Amino acid sequence: MINPKSFMTNTEKLLAPILSFLQCQTPEAWIDEAKKPENLPIILRDHLACELKAGQTAMHLIRKYAVDKESGKILADWFKPYEGYLYRKEGDLHSLANQEAMSKSVFPKSNSDYGQDLIDKMVMLIKEELHHFYQVLEIMEGRDIAFENTTAGRYAKGMMTHVTTHEPETLIDKLICGAYIEARSCERFAKLAPHLDDDLHKFYISLLRSEARHYQDYLALAEQIAGKDISERIAHFGKVEAELILSDDEDFKFHSGVPV
Repeated sequence: MINPKSFMTNTEKLLAPILSFLQCQTPEAWIDEAKKPENLPIILRDHLACELKAGQTAMHLIRKYAVDKESGKILADWFKPYEGYLYRKEGDLHSLANQEAMSKSVFPKSNSDYGQDLIDKMVMLIKEELHHFYQVLEIMEGRDIAFENTTAGRYAKGMMTHVTTHEPETLIDKLICGAYIEARSCERFAKLAPHLDDDLHKFYISLLRSEARHYQDYLALAEQIAGKDISERIAHFGKVEAELILSDDEDFKFHSGVPV
């Protein structure tokens, strides 16, 4: 049997670097809105879309910066069943359960100094995000929550507008943004979990370790590719991210700001 005190201590240890990295914690007003039973379908639908988007972001980074056209197609084909379900309502839980991982291996471009590291970290992230996608969908079906298309919130777009337009700074900025998105996801899973029923509580807590590693992987790649101190750039995006989280937001989402 797990000792509750030990479990909480382990969770707190896992969250400590996340809370140090983020420049603010989720406002209580967001938690108050998110824990309302009538808003659970909104949270789960947006969570489902976020898992696919997180995987797509990693896939696009590999295709743009690390592999050739043939390997890029292998990655794109991996996503087709999930994109088909989310965007065109093709397939179902059973068909997604039988999906295999990539049919072939992908290899870095010969002239890439960081391609293999980018592939290794992002492919692992993709595998976990697609698995989480399936888990969220399974939870939704078990609770008779039908999927409905959701519009993208302002959060990720709000950070991406600050990305530099010349390389390699563009890639570095994108990786820093990825680190903040994963860190915020981890923090919100932990904040929301105590207000949910036992099954959802266990599920959201189970996501913390992978989300914490995703944030670390993004940050490590940004620092590796930069080859210099990027603390000022990290702090800049931390400020942007915190402003999005702490400002009023009319569109309630998993990563939205203070509900209006």
